[in-house]
Amino acid sequence: MNKLALDKVLKRALVEDIGNGDITSEAIFTEDHHSKGYLLAKQNMVLAGMDVFTRVFSLLDERVQVVPLYADGARISEGEKFAKLTGPTRSLLTGERVALNFLQRLSGIASTTSQYVEACAAHKAVIVDTRKTTPGLRMLEKYAVTVGGGKNHRYGLNSMVMIKDNHIKAAGGIIEAVAKARTKISPFIKIEVEVENLTQIKEALEAGTDIIMLDNMALEMIEESVKIIAGRTLVEVSGNVTEERVADLAATGVDIISSGALTHSVKAADISMRLE
Repeated sequence: MNKLALDKVLKRALVEDIGNGDITSEAIFTEDHHSKGYLLAKQNMVLAGMDVFTRVFSLLDERVQVVPLYADGARISEGEKFAKLTGPTRSLLTGERVALNFLQRLSGIASTTSQYVEACAAHKAVIVDTRKTTPGLRMLEKYAVTVGGGKNHRYGLNSMVMIKDNHIKAAGGIIEAVAKARTKISPFIKIEVEVENLTQIKEALEAGTDIIMLDNMALEMIEESVKIIAGRTLVEVSGNVTEERVADLAATGVDIISSGALTHSVKAADISMRLE
């Protein structure tokens, strides 16, 4: 994780939340009032973002000490205390919400990703994320996916060529779009094509694509598509990927299952910070 980029994100979040100051904590507690506390898991979860949580307080007040009892990737049980905190009470309370927002969000992503990965454990398919991330938080959210056992799809538009439906329409077809892309890009960059039917699959194979994405297909069509492709390219499936459906998708023999739900609509983990 890029620490310079991380600090920029965290500082922006702190400025947004604190404004001109935490008037509640400053009114009640003196500067030298200190407290101890802990983090409590209120559900079973996969921990992600402990370093991010700690860094929030480092930026706010170096006197705050956070002692994690587990590292990212650990499975935490409901009711378990998994970190200790000490420091000025004002700073602990001022940084609480921002620090928890990141920790809850990232742990929720890691926990959900882990459930998807476990559902596909009997098959070769890998679970990957998409670019459907919270603006400004892509680095963190994609990190959380890897903590949960998933993989990252392209980070941004400059990572690889992905030819989607609108590219195909505007270029005049799959073969035309792939050919034009090949003349412009490095031979080390992969080309992926999104297809919606069997005819487009044949065109993508003829064009020599590296990866074929089956978009919003029924299970029967996915199975037929895998047979037609027959290992000549990697096969990705996307669209309407849910935890309930992901095992059936993996059983079709695809190589990759991408899900925007891992980041765009995941539920934050239930975590509390409590002072003693």
